[in-house]
Order: sequence, then structure tokens, then C-alpha cells
Amino acid sequence: MSVLAAVDRIEVQVLVDNATDSLSSVPRMVTREWEVLGRFGMTRVAGACLCCANHGLSLVIAAHAGGSKRTVLFDGGPVDYAVEQNGRKLGVDFGAVEAVVLSHGHWDHAGGLPKAIELIGAGNGGRPVPLHLHPGMFRERGGLMPGGWVRPMDMVPSPERFAAMGATPVVTAEPQSLLDGMFWLSGEIPRVTAYETGLPGHMRRTADGKDWEPDPLLMDERFLAVRLAGKGIVVFTACSHAGVVNVLKHAREAFAPEPLYAVMGGLHLSGINEKVIPDTVRDLGAFGLPVIAPGHCTGWRAVAALERAYGERVAPLAVGHLFTL
Repeated sequence: MSVLAAVDRIEVQVLVDNATDSLSSVPRMVTREWEVLGRFGMTRVAGACLCCANHGLSLVIAAHAGGSKRTVLFDGGPVDYAVEQNGRKLGVDFGAVEAVVLSHGHWDHAGGLPKAIELIGAGNGGRPVPLHLHPGMFRERGGLMPGGWVRPMDMVPSPERFAAMGATPVVTAEPQSLLDGMFWLSGEIPRVTAYETGLPGHMRRTADGKDWEPDPLLMDERFLAVRLAGKGIVVFTACSHAGVVNVLKHAREAFAPEPLYAVMGGLHLSGINEKVIPDTVRDLGAFGLPVIAPGHCTGWRAVAALERAYGERVAPLAVGHLFTL
């Protein structure tokens, strides 16, 4: 069993997500964007006051235990302005962030990290912030197009570049305990289900940099976990390229006999992966999760299927939402 200290409360501020939604009803654990904005200066609803949705994910996760509060930034979304503008409007205290995790090597999670690191340094007096990275995320990646050519993706900055920005890169594929054991970052996620086969058509540069090769499994992807006292393990999964069922199986094995309480993040059941929605929705039931919070790349078809199956246990992410668990 992996060691993870229990915390009393978790606050999750959705800094960047694909969706914006301040009208739909939400469970009591969720505070909607407009209410959060009202706490930090919005006195009149106007377009210029609101957050911007963007294709990506960034979560500010604060764990409270006794009188202690430890904060992790989980991914940085796709672009600098989303982090800066949304963070300012939502009252995010970047100076309180003590560690940053990049879940995997894709632009829609890494593109906003340079700005986030800058804001963290400006808020904490210039102290370098640990940045947790997997060694397999630095090759150029792309998507195979119908004509057989590869459309390249923007690359993740190298550890050296991140260091120059003010981070302290921690580059390893091994599991890591963070911030006095209040957070746990997984190692590589075992692939055990028959139907979760990664992202078809995903490519990466060969080791010599001269050609492309298939990379559907994205083995650099990892999840973050927090143990909520009296409830169980909360799993943060940014894209679930490993498959969310594989993610949760690994989390259950890592922390048994502690139950799983919640899964939050992108489930990547959109586009070509829509075909595995029925299997995924069915098998999620085996974990008995009281909270399922899908966002980012999950896709509306999967969110609808999850809601039909699990009802009020499903609370979709949206930019600006604040979850209190």
C-alpha cells in the first residue's frame, strides 16, 4: 500500500477547462464561476469579468489538514493568457503553490506552464517551484492525418528551459510523494483492460528525430491522488489516455484497502474514443465512486452517458468552478 497522509478538506479551483457553465444546477460541493468571481471583485456581470474557456485543463488543488494547507498546480492549460486572466479574476494565490505537476507531454496541459511559473515566482518572492515531469514527454508529438502525413504538436519545454523560467525540474518515471505526503503522484499506469488502447493515430518522433513512429499509449501520463479523511482517495486524471478504468484500477491497487472516493479530470472519451463509452461507463460502476467530475476531453456524449448511469454523482468540470470535498 502506498503511503498518503489523510487531509480534512480539498479545494479544487478549475483554472482552465474546455467548458464554461454558470447556469446549470450543481451539487452543494460546487461553487459556480460567477459566485467565485463575486468573491474577488465582480459587482456587475459583464463579458469582460468572466473567465475564458479553452481546450485544456489546469486545476489548483489545495489540501487542508489541521492548520496546514498545501497547494499543487495540476497542469497549466494550453496558453498563457488563460492562466493569467482566469487566475486574476478567480483570486488564485499563485504564491501559495508549492509544487507543479505536468500530467503528460501535450501542449493543452503544458502551454500555460511558463506563465504559471512566472506568476508563482512573482507571488512567492522568487523561490523556485518543484515541477514534476516524466522523462518521456519531451519528444515531438503529432497526430496521423487521413492522408498519411503527421500534423505536429507544440512541444513541451525541456527541463533546462523550465529551470531557466524559475522551476526546479524533478524528472522521473517513479511514483512520488509530495508536500509532506499530502499528495501522491503515480508512476506509469499499467494497461490491463482490453478496450482502453490509448489514442489511435498518436505519433512521436523516433529517437534519432528523423521520422515518426506510433505512440498510442502515451506512457508518460500519470495521475495525482489525495486521501480525504473518512471518505477515501480522490484521483486527479488530466486526460486518461491510459483509460480511466486503468487509472482507477491502479489507484485502487496502490491504496487498498482504502476506498476510492472521486475521480476528477479529462476522461478522453471524445472523438475516436467514443466507441469505448459503453464499456467505460459500465466498468466505472465497479469502483462505487460517490463523485465523478468529468471535464476537458471527456466529450458531451460521454458526460451524458455518465449522467444517465450515475445521476447526481456526476458533476462536470467547468472553468471557474470551485469544488470543495
